Amino acid sequence: MCIAMLAGCKDVQKSETGPPDREAVAEAPSGKVHPGKRIMELECYSCHDPKASMAKRIAPPMEAIKRHYIDSGVTKEEFTEDLIRWVNDPETETKMPGAHKKFGPMPYIPNPDDAVAQIADYIYDNELERPEWYEAHFQKAHRKGAAMRECNCFEYPEPEAQYSAIGLAYANEAKSLLGKHLKQAIQEKGTIGALRFCNVQATRITDSISLMRNAIIKRVSDKTRNPDNQANAMELQHIAAFKEMVTSKKNVEPIVQFQNGEVTVYYPITTNALCLQCHGTPERQVLGETLSVINTLYPEDKAIGYGENEVRGIWSINFESEK
Repeated sequence: MCIAMLAGCKDVQKSETGPPDREAVAEAPSGKVHPGKRIMELECYSCHDPKASMAKRIAPPMEAIKRHYIDSGVTKEEFTEDLIRWVNDPETETKMPGAHKKFGPMPYIPNPDDAVAQIADYIYDNELERPEWYEAHFQKAHRKGAAMRECNCFEYPEPEAQYSAIGLAYANEAKSLLGKHLKQAIQEKGTIGALRFCNVQATRITDSISLMRNAIIKRVSDKTRNPDNQANAMELQHIAAFKEMVTSKKNVEPIVQFQNGEVTVYYPITTNALCLQCHGTPERQVLGETLSVINTLYPEDKAIGYGENEVRGIWSINFESEK
């Protein structure tokens, strides 16, 4: 599942926290989308999406972060330093204690400082998309002139939404680390090198993130390439449910289950055109040499014959809950 997931597959799109409207994206003076905005949408909106309703919020919108961190006395350099410091250490002192108390600390997700600097550059110089409810909510919270640090602007999210965000953050952390090494393998040895990398290293890397986060992070499927990724009975039910959602074009929501003081969060992994290089139709998308290596490394391979936007498998993330 490694190449399909990392080289082009996409994770769950939630009903109110899906991809932003690209037509509404502000453009840089050159006519191109600001790189900081693009990174923010890809890396931050899974939790900070401005389209999330108050009931569905799992973290404050980026507009709230901007208002709490930037005022007339804060330079771009100071804001950039603050943002980099906070992303690298989410437990550091925050200018949003109300949000920190309500939502808890942001899970650590490794991002290069230069990428965070690009996000800061975009936030500082541009108006941000904000929820329809945000302005009235913000003005109400500050109508008595309360200082930003005293702001208690946020309510507790529903447990399902909160744990969904944590599970997605853990999955993204594993995906980020896998992606870093996979890109290196592709650059050095092409698609064949990526296949060999996945065969040896993918599970080890995912297990390392599981150990770091005291969680069990898995990628499983009903049509496996690696037999170790075979879904169990419960996971097969969830794969079937996600397939039905995608096929019927319903909004795809993560599945969150609580049991015996633990929570398990499930997200679908769906295919796109790039995935089909290793999981599409043999000799049409999966070319001869690639197919030969797949058959050699995975003699029991079933993960082939997919089309675009089909459920290839799911993330399964299990960790302790506070319920």
